[in-house]
Amino acid sequence: MKIAIFHDFFGTIGGGEKLVIELARGLKADIITTDLDKKNITRMKANDMKIISIGKPILFPVLKQITASALFSKADFPKYDFYIMSGNWAIFAAKKHNPNLLYCHTPVRMFYQAYDFFKSIAPWWSKPFFAIWVKIHRRLLEKQLKHVQRVVANSENCKRRVKKYYKKESVVVNPPIIQYKFRKFGDFWLSVNRIYPHKRIELQLETFRRLPNEKLIIVGGVTKGDHSEAYQKKIMKNKPENVTLLDELSEAKLEKLYGECKGFIATAENEDFGMSLLEAMSAGKAVVAVDKGGYKETMVNGKTGFLVKSEVDEIVKAIKKISLNPTKFRKTCEKRAEKYSTKIFVEKMRKIVYDNIKNS
Repeated sequence: MKIAIFHDFFGTIGGGEKLVIELARGLKADIITTDLDKKNITRMKANDMKIISIGKPILFPVLKQITASALFSKADFPKYDFYIMSGNWAIFAAKKHNPNLLYCHTPVRMFYQAYDFFKSIAPWWSKPFFAIWVKIHRRLLEKQLKHVQRVVANSENCKRRVKKYYKKESVVVNPPIIQYKFRKFGDFWLSVNRIYPHKRIELQLETFRRLPNEKLIIVGGVTKGDHSEAYQKKIMKNKPENVTLLDELSEAKLEKLYGECKGFIATAENEDFGMSLLEAMSAGKAVVAVDKGGYKETMVNGKTGFLVKSEVDEIVKAIKKISLNPTKFRKTCEKRAEKYSTKIFVEKMRKIVYDNIKNS
C-alpha cells in the first residue's frame, strides 16, 4: 500500500516536522511539501526518505500562506492508496486526494483563537489588508475542509478547537517524541521552541533577568516569510547577558543540551500539545511550564516539575525550587516520557489508516 503525507513546509524543523518524519518512516510513506531545506532533512537523518517538493512559496508574510495553499490545491498525485495531510495549508490538497485524513496540530491560529493577537502585532498600515486576507482565506479553507474525511487531533486541547472552529469530530493520537538520555545536571536551563510570538519568549528573558546566577539557553529557528523574524529582532534588543540564543541545531547537539541541562522552561500561550516538554522529561529533566493548553495534559504538577501562572514571579519561584534538588524529579520524568514513544504513535496511526481504507 502506498501512502503520501502532505505537509506544509520543511523550511525549519519543529514538532510537526519531527512527527511527519517519524510517521513517514513508520508507514513507509512519501512526503510531499513546499518549502524544503535539504540541510534540515540531513539534520533529521531522513536523506533515505522520498520527499517531494511541489514548489517554493513566496517567503513573505501572507503571500507565503497564499502561495502554499495554491501549490497544494494544484498538486496532483493520483498513484497513492491513502493520503495524510499535516498542517494548515496542506488541507488544500484534500479535494483531489482521497481517501484521506487530516492530522491536525492546531486550527489556523491567526484565523481563529489568536486572530486579535496577530492583528495587534501587524504594522498599522497592514491591519486592513490582514483582516481582508483572513476573511477570504478562512472561507476558502473551510470550503476545503468539506473534503477532509477524518481528523486526528494531537491533543484533547486541539480536539476541542477542531470541534469549535472546524465543526468536525476528531480522535486524539498524541505525537511521538524522541527519547533522549540523561547525562548530568548542568549549570544551565533550556528552552526549545520556534521563535514565534505565541511562545512568549519575552517571559523567559524577564525571568532570567531576575535570576542573574542562573543561565538559559534558548534553541529555536526563525521561519522566513512570517512574523517570527520581526519578533526575534524585537525581543532580542534587550536580552540579558545570562541568556544565549542558538539557531536550529543538529540532533547530536540538541541531545547533548537536553542531556546536560538543569531543567526546562516552556511559556507558550495555550500550546497545542508541547512535544519539547516530554523530550526534556525523557532526559530526566524537570519542567517549569505555564498552566495553559496542552501542557496540562503532559505535566504532572509537582512530580515532573511545576505548572505555574504566566507571571515572572511564579516562574522564578518554580525554577528556584527545582534548582535546589533537580534529582528528585528525574525518575518520574523519564517514566512519564516513555508513554509517548514512536512505536505507540505509529501503531495507532496505522490502525486508523487501515480502518479508513476498509470503510472507504
